Amino acid sequence: MKKVYISSENKYVYSILEMLKPQLIYIPLKDNELLIKSGDYVYKGDVVAVNKHDKFPLHSSVSGNVTLITKKTNLKGEKEDYIVIENDFKEKYKNRLGYKKDKDIYNYSKEEFIKLLFDMGIIGLSGSGQKTYEKYSASNIKCLVINVMECEPYLYCDKAVLYNYTEQLLECIDAILEIMKIPKAIIAINENDVKNINYLKKYIGSYPNIKVVSTSGAYPIGWERCLIETVFGMKYKNNPIEIGIIVNNISTIYAIYDALKYNNPLIEKNITISGNGIKKNVNVKVKIGSKLSEIIPYVTEYKNSNNLLFIVGGSMMGKSLVSDDVVVTKNLNSVIIMKNNFLKSSECINCGRCAEVCPVKLFPSLILKNIENIDKLKKLRVKECIDCGLCSYICPSKIEIKEYILLAKKKVNNNGI
Repeated sequence: MKKVYISSENKYVYSILEMLKPQLIYIPLKDNELLIKSGDYVYKGDVVAVNKHDKFPLHSSVSGNVTLITKKTNLKGEKEDYIVIENDFKEKYKNRLGYKKDKDIYNYSKEEFIKLLFDMGIIGLSGSGQKTYEKYSASNIKCLVINVMECEPYLYCDKAVLYNYTEQLLECIDAILEIMKIPKAIIAINENDVKNINYLKKYIGSYPNIKVVSTSGAYPIGWERCLIETVFGMKYKNNPIEIGIIVNNISTIYAIYDALKYNNPLIEKNITISGNGIKKNVNVKVKIGSKLSEIIPYVTEYKNSNNLLFIVGGSMMGKSLVSDDVVVTKNLNSVIIMKNNFLKSSECINCGRCAEVCPVKLFPSLILKNIENIDKLKKLRVKECIDCGLCSYICPSKIEIKEYILLAKKKVNNNGI
């Protein structure tokens, strides 16, 4: 795969602010079975909805009263129904079963650990959204890889989590190895993240089964298939567990620590807010279900409120929206606020650069040209696209090729393939 180095700011942001007092919290109704109704009082940490398919829980991040159903924009830019909880700012728990301040995080069986991951609603926080308990349900795990590559521009929240919670994270990784009987763990980190590499060296000697591997930050090294090939020189067909490896990003590990140590469900997370449309870049801990329109003015300031784009989910893999009226979900890791001065697109010139950089060897320009031909789209393997956005980034005609490929995948899926 051709390496692509994407220009970005060199100065990482390692501090973490907090915005944990939103007025309202929004719980998505799509694919979920609600366990609450208007007029109910809910406690912080209560299960307020479960997935319709596997009963995977969604918890309230505040205590307060359930009010109404309203429409908000999701991360795909679509309007979606949400039920609203009005925060009473009391942070009241109904109960905290299993909570002990000095709990030994090693004191779990494999079955208890996997059940905890399910009950606490923990998913992959890199943006993939895969349910974490599913990964640890495998029986042949030989190595746990902790992904701290964070190779997208303007994205720093994982680096900040590692820097601020290094000791807790190492303890958690070690506990996971012992609970799951995994022989070793590797922390894969961007070689440019010198601050965290040095900080890890300070503590890593106490954990002989955890190694640190630094490698190039060329995009999309954070994609687990690319990461495993780079670190191990190994390939797999569908899932890394085929070769005995599972991958978690570092923020997911911290969510696991919070569950093991304090019995906390996944109701808060760190996100990065950055870009040339605001006065300062920040990492901020927020309540899941908060609105970006309430968070952003609290932690920074817009340079100009007119003609801005809000890119949610990363500059390469994310979606560009025209408003900050967006709800923070578990799989949101960043919002980039940019001045909308992007060049307009022109016709494809058949240069082939999009095919050169595609990490899964697709032909994006051909997909673009055959967008109405389902049979051709099948042959062009559109479903293998990982949504990395390199085709759009490299295109000299400034065509948003990724958006066409997303449309192509939707068409193929809707055709019953």
